[in-house]
Amino acid sequence: MPMTPRLEFAIQAVRAAGDSTLAHFRNRVGWELKGDSSPVTVADQEAEQLLRDALAQEFPGEAILGEEQGLTGEGTTRWIIDPIDGTKSFVSGVPLYATLLAYEVDGVPELGVCYFPALGEILYAERGAGAFFNGEPCKVSERASVTGSILACGGPLSMIKHKRWDGFAKLSETTLTSRTWSDAYGHALVATGRVDAMLDPVVSRWDLSAIRMIIEEAGGKFSDFSGGDPFERGDFGLEAVSSNGLIHSEVLGHFSA
Repeated sequence: MPMTPRLEFAIQAVRAAGDSTLAHFRNRVGWELKGDSSPVTVADQEAEQLLRDALAQEFPGEAILGEEQGLTGEGTTRWIIDPIDGTKSFVSGVPLYATLLAYEVDGVPELGVCYFPALGEILYAERGAGAFFNGEPCKVSERASVTGSILACGGPLSMIKHKRWDGFAKLSETTLTSRTWSDAYGHALVATGRVDAMLDPVVSRWDLSAIRMIIEEAGGKFSDFSGGDPFERGDFGLEAVSSNGLIHSEVLGHFSA
C-alpha cells in the first residue's frame, strides 16, 4: 500500500525536528523543571516549534496538541507532538529519546511516527497499512506466555508511586529478563518484537498517540492496566500497557485488584 501524503510529510517533519536536537545532545544543554516536575530544554522547545511551523504551512488551521505549548486550534482532527520523549535520557546523554508525531481523527490515531535521532532509527505506521522500522515491515513477537518473556517498564520510582511495582515484581519472577527501558523506546522494542510487553504507569497523550498506532499496526495490543482504552481518560494522567497481544491478558492479571 503506497504511503499517503500525510504520512510522507510526517516522516520528513519528524526527521527534521529530531535531527535539530542533535546539536544540543551531549553538549551540556541546560534544563529547567516544568510545573509537573518534568525537565524541559531549549532542544524540546526548538523541536516542537519546528514541527508546529511545518504543520502550519502544510496543513493550515489544523489543531495541534504539543507537550511544550499545549493545544492550539480546534476541530475533530489534531496533530499530537512530543518533541523529545525521554528528556531525562536526553539531558543525561543517553541516546534512547525520541521525537513523536501522531495524527488523530475524533480522538483516534490514524498515523504515528517515532524517531530516535541519536540512534538513527525510525518507526512509523498508518491505519490499515502496517508498521515499519527503518523502512521494513515490523511485527510484534510470537511468544505466547509470560514464562520466558522479556518485559520492560517505566522508571522504578514511578512504578512504585503508582502502585504497579508489586505486580511487575511478580511478573518478573517468571520472565527471562525484565528491564526499565522507559519511554517510547520500551514500546518500540515491543513493536519490533524484541520485547514482549511494556508497562507505562504514568504518561500523557503526546507520549502515547504515535506509539499506539505503531503497536497496533505491528499486531500488538495497547490498553491501560485494566484492559480499557487509555484515551478514555483524556490527555493527561494516563497509563499504558503494550504487548504482543498473546500475553496481554496474562500480564494484566498481575495487576487486577
